Amino acid sequence: MPDNTMNKTEIVDRYFQEHRAKLLDIAAFLDRVDRYGDGETDFRIEAMRACIQELLSTEAGRTERILLLLSDQTETPIENAGTKGASGAVPPTM
Repeated sequence: MPDNTMNKTEIVDRYFQEHRAKLLDIAAFLDRVDRYGDGETDFRIEAMRACIQELLSTEAGRTERILLLLSDQTETPIENAGTKGASGAVPPTM
């Protein structure tokens, strides 16, 4: 739902610096991964790269599509999760 209390310029003026910093943080993270990586792919990084591609879309609904890229879409319960916590992305076996 659009925020009707601010216009586009006001939204950009208020939030641009915050989101600029987030982009730089992601870029630094990916630089570290590339610099110290062993050449093997990691499903979480691949998921992040897919999400970044989705960010480039100009179609409405990017948030939902990115959430779906990071979400387990299976409906069948698994017997054993194998880890104690969520990984934030769907492993390739799912």
